[in-house]
Amino acid sequence: MRRPLPNLPALALAALTLPLLCLVLAMGAAGPAHAHGDTLKVVITGQRDGRVTADVTWENDGDAVEEAVAATVNAVSADGSRTEGPWRLVRDAGRAAGWVTAEALPPGTWKVTVDAGFPSLGHAQNEVAVPAVDPAPSAPAPSAPPSPAPAGPSAPASPASPASPASPASPSSPASPAPAPAGSSGGSGAWWTTAGVAGIALAGAAAGVFLRRSRR
Repeated sequence: MRRPLPNLPALALAALTLPLLCLVLAMGAAGPAHAHGDTLKVVITGQRDGRVTADVTWENDGDAVEEAVAATVNAVSADGSRTEGPWRLVRDAGRAAGWVTAEALPPGTWKVTVDAGFPSLGHAQNEVAVPAVDPAPSAPAPSAPPSPAPAGPSAPASPASPASPASPASPSSPASPAPAPAGSSGGSGAWWTTAGVAGIALAGAAAGVFLRRSRR
């Protein structure tokens, strides 16, 4: 049994249509790019906190580039002794055409170069000055609050001392005897006086007895 031959006219039409379709799709994709132009306009606008800032637009109409931009940033110090980069550009939030580096340049004067390769070619070069910023004085560390003393068992209150009894009134000292008459011979003088009187009385009695006997 013979196999049916392929439809040659249909195959020929498909072979011609496929390249044409691919060409139309390619032209449609390239249409917006050709409308903007085939080069990028890169302008280095300065720095912010040491980070290089730039505007990237289309050369022909000045529209912002909506696609991701592949660009490198290189910097050389004014005296040529230091180099920084290559760094890449990332979108700068809040600016349609703004791009910025994630890294920061040290203080000093720098010759900065930006080279873009996608979605089209672009080049820029400019001098950027990064000022030295004095560090803010550090605030004094707050002093630590004193740690509270551990609460230990409180000492028992000392019992109130009983009131001391009133000391009895000291008896008054006896009155001191009257001072003796001056001289120690006072007592003996009185004795001699008494003895003299008694002697006189005895002598008088004896004299009376003698007179009575002599009268008889």
